[in-house]
Amino acid sequence: MRPHIPVLLNEVLNFFDPAQGKRFIDATLGRGGHTAELLAKGAEVLGIDADPAVVAASEIRAPRFKIANGNFGDIRKIAEDHNFTGIDGVLFDLGLGSHQLDDPERGFSFQKDGPLDMRFFKTELTAHRIVNFYPEKDLIRIFQKYGEEMRFARRIARAIMIERKSGSIDRTARLFELIKKTLPAKFRFRAGDSARRIFQGLRIEVNDELGNLERGLQQALSLLKQGGRLVVISFHSLEDRIVKTFFVKEAKDCVCPPSFPVCRCDARASLKILTKKPVLPAEEEIKINTRSHSAKLRAAEKI
Repeated sequence: MRPHIPVLLNEVLNFFDPAQGKRFIDATLGRGGHTAELLAKGAEVLGIDADPAVVAASEIRAPRFKIANGNFGDIRKIAEDHNFTGIDGVLFDLGLGSHQLDDPERGFSFQKDGPLDMRFFKTELTAHRIVNFYPEKDLIRIFQKYGEEMRFARRIARAIMIERKSGSIDRTARLFELIKKTLPAKFRFRAGDSARRIFQGLRIEVNDELGNLERGLQQALSLLKQGGRLVVISFHSLEDRIVKTFFVKEAKDCVCPPSFPVCRCDARASLKILTKKPVLPAEEEIKINTRSHSAKLRAAEKI
């Protein structure tokens, strides 16, 4: 198992300014790198992870630490169940953890052969079910909308429809080889790029990642006390767009259509955006932790 290096750690700590008596929720606990540093500064932390294997394997032992297995789309209920409301900050570190990518039995990576699963938690829907039973139009939608594979989505979906007539597509390696041979010859040396996008699309569909993010952000805001901060680290444009849109919407006093001559909504801003542009990792961090290269951090404060 590769050593765990939390992404944008110093930036997270700078925005949260953890200290004794402060309370935070790590909505994506993973291997607990951010949480460990918050605890080291004297804060209390509720760590949440949708993956029961992560919760079972957690090595953090501290009286100021609570852990819960659950989906951050249900963060409000989880927090209320653990008496973690009116808090100082919520962290979302989105995307896959290295522990999930490195386990071939989880089926997240096309670089390691394993079953087509891709579930963060045990739901009925798996990548295997999508690949083998979804209609072609839905495969195209997933690959384009969630995988951001615009050029070859239709070609790959058609190839899957043909391939599955001769037998179930059960393994990540088989799906990768199918993607590779489907591409025009001059693009096959970049097959990993298309495979990464196709696997991303499947994973997002399996786990309803974007829907859970939208629900989680709204609920997290309700858990913050005045002056509490929301910090989100995203790893692809779909996530970042949702975070940016949410922050901008919640930072506005009026959400009426521009055609309205006067405000009728009586809305009031609930957030102050702290990052005009997303914070990116420094070159030094990327050299040490290549996973951080696509990370973007946005932060906002409840007002």
